[in-house]
Parts: sequence; structure tokens; C-alpha cells
Amino acid sequence: MRTPFIQLTIAVSCLAFSCQNGTKSQSTTGGETTLAQNSKNPERGSRNTDIAPAFSGQTRIGGVSTDSPYSVNVITEKLGKPWGIINFPGGRFLVTDKSGFMSIVSADGKNVTKVSGFPKVDSDGQGGLLDVVLDPEFSSNRMMYWTYSEPVSGGNHTAVAKGKLSADEKTIENVSVIFRATPTYDGDKHFGSRLVFAKDGSLFISTGERSDMETRPLAQDQQSYYGKIIKINKDGKADAANPKINGWKPEIYTTGHRNPQGIALHPQTGELWVAEMGPKGGDEVNRITAGKNYGWPTITYGEEYSGMTIGAGIGQKEGLEQPVYFWDPSVSPSGIDFYTGTIPEWKNNMMVGCLSGKKIIRLVIENNKVTGEEWLLGDQNERFRDVLNGADGNLYAVTDSGKLYKVAKK
Repeated sequence: MRTPFIQLTIAVSCLAFSCQNGTKSQSTTGGETTLAQNSKNPERGSRNTDIAPAFSGQTRIGGVSTDSPYSVNVITEKLGKPWGIINFPGGRFLVTDKSGFMSIVSADGKNVTKVSGFPKVDSDGQGGLLDVVLDPEFSSNRMMYWTYSEPVSGGNHTAVAKGKLSADEKTIENVSVIFRATPTYDGDKHFGSRLVFAKDGSLFISTGERSDMETRPLAQDQQSYYGKIIKINKDGKADAANPKINGWKPEIYTTGHRNPQGIALHPQTGELWVAEMGPKGGDEVNRITAGKNYGWPTITYGEEYSGMTIGAGIGQKEGLEQPVYFWDPSVSPSGIDFYTGTIPEWKNNMMVGCLSGKKIIRLVIENNKVTGEEWLLGDQNERFRDVLNGADGNLYAVTDSGKLYKVAKK
């Protein structure tokens, strides 16, 4: 019988896949990781396609490893089907459950209380109650925003709703839907569905293109909300600063995405970064610039799951944006966050929760390019659904099996 609290104090040199695969130890100066000479990327699998990268370092960059010792704890196994996790007042966490509710989790993971009152969700497949953010003025207005797959006649769609958390923290009140990523479709995949507030107080939303062949082209249809980054205000209207492009719906910020399940603001620049799932290969990290087209499905570094070529089988085309980085074979990136905590080598690095990859990937990013990659927690054999830069300086992650991990400097 497993105990609800598992202590795993692990030597860093033996924890990461990169160590297991022969990556040389790295030296650190002033808290910055320096690549060792002839270091290897931790990936050892063969690529699915032979589509050449657009530039050196776009994939399989040199591996790095962490010198600072840290511990890995599972602080609760009581979460059901967690999808998103955010910091919550009092050192606690707010975690969404795909089934249609949220949980407030104490800092030590010992107390998990349920928040109910949310609209009905379509939890089939990849749907359900998905991401959540607190209003920047939550301390005074207690407002929350969340995404979910809203069931309606004819199918479902990604919806964004807002509501007020009750004083006793048990229910959500005065719920209203402020945005719907139409058209409605009868499917159960690729809802996208991450949220983050921009520095200017507007709200970014990611949407997927719903996976199926009939919906895939809508990622390139600017009258559809599929496969987009959306930017709206708190009332659901298009942000006034959005690009004004002929033929684009006003809420659309960028287009040409597949299934972006990770979005986060860079802690230094405030720019939006996105991780999105590719097909068989071609998972991407993108730096988001307003009004740009990120190419799916016209360009991709992946292929169909059947092994067939997608479109013209090209990774580049004039007028379409290149990913900053891509993985092939796939790691299935889900939630991402930038780390600003207590482990010096990880400062301002992107942490990527991986589903099929069953690990957390650390990306060192300098001048908008990836300069190092490390695989973490691969020995846990977990699908990491979301990661969180904790308010206490630690790294947290939730898994599809219902666990909440804490990674802390020793």
C-alpha cells in the first residue's frame, strides 16, 4: 500500500535522462548553466521525418545538467484528473479537475478542498474543465477565469467563463461565459485551452484546431477561432491593441497553431511563449508576435500518425513563422512555465510538462534561442500535465495520475 506522501530525495546527477544517456556534467557561473564541450542532446530516438531544420539549434540542441542538489516530493496523490495548476493566496494552489470542478490544495498537500458550481462540461476525450487564472485584482474582486469544453447542440467548443469565488471558497458565483471558440464541432480533441493574463491586463487564450481532417484547415481560416491565440479584455471583447488585419476576426492575435497546451509570459521581457503539440513529430516552442501566422498545417516538422506526409511535406514557407525549437520524435508538450525560483541554473528557463514524453523538459533560452536542454523526472514514469513556478520559489507539477510534485533546492 502506497502512503499519500512519498519522499524522493534524488541526486541530480542520476535523476535526469540526460545523465543516463551520457550527457557530460555542466559547470555553472553566476547561476548560469554553461554547456560542456561535446555535450549531447538527451534525445536518442530517430526522427520521423527528414525535413531539415530552418537553422542550427532549432532542434536537438546540446544537453545540460543541473549541478545544484534538489529533492523531489509527491506532496499529494489525492487529485483526480488535474489539468491546470496555479498559485493561490496563502501559499496554496488552485487545481482544475477535468471532471468539472476545482480543488484548493494546502501548501503541504495534506488538505484538498473542493470548489463547485461550475457549468456543465463535456469531459469526453481531451475535454473537460481545463485551465484557470485569477483576475490580477483577485484580492479585491475574487474573480476567476477558466476554460472548458462547453457542450451544446451539435457538439462542443472551447469556452472561457468568469465567476466570483464565494467567501467560504466552496462555490463559484455569478458565472458568465465571455468567449466561445466557434464553430461548434462534434469532437473530443485539441481544445488548446491555456490562459494567461498579459502585462496590460488583457487575457490570452490558446485554442486547438480540433484534430480532425475536416477541421484542420480552419487553423488557416481567420474567420474561425480554431488553431489561434486569442486576446480579449475581461468582458470578452477583442483587445483594442490587437492587430487590425483584413479578413481576421478582431479577437485573433496569431493564427496557424495545432494544439497549443502551454502558454506563459517570459519573466524578463513579458513576451508570450507557446508550446504546442505537433502530429507525429514536430512539437513546437514558439515566441508569439502579434499578427503572425505560425504555419499549421501548411508547414510542419512532423508527419501523419500513419506515416503519410502532411500537405507538401515542407517545414518552411515564406510568410510563415518558424518555431524557436521543435522536437521529433514527439514529447507531447502540455503546460509550460518560466522558472524564477531558488535553483540558480534554472533561472528564467522554460519548464515544459510532457505527456507521452513522461518528463519535464528544461529549456535554457538566451536571446530568444534555445541554448540547452535537460530532461528531468523521467524516472517517475508520469504524464506531466502542467507545471508551475511556485510563489515559494519551488517548481510544482501535476500529473494525469493525480499527483502533485514539488521540486525544491536542498
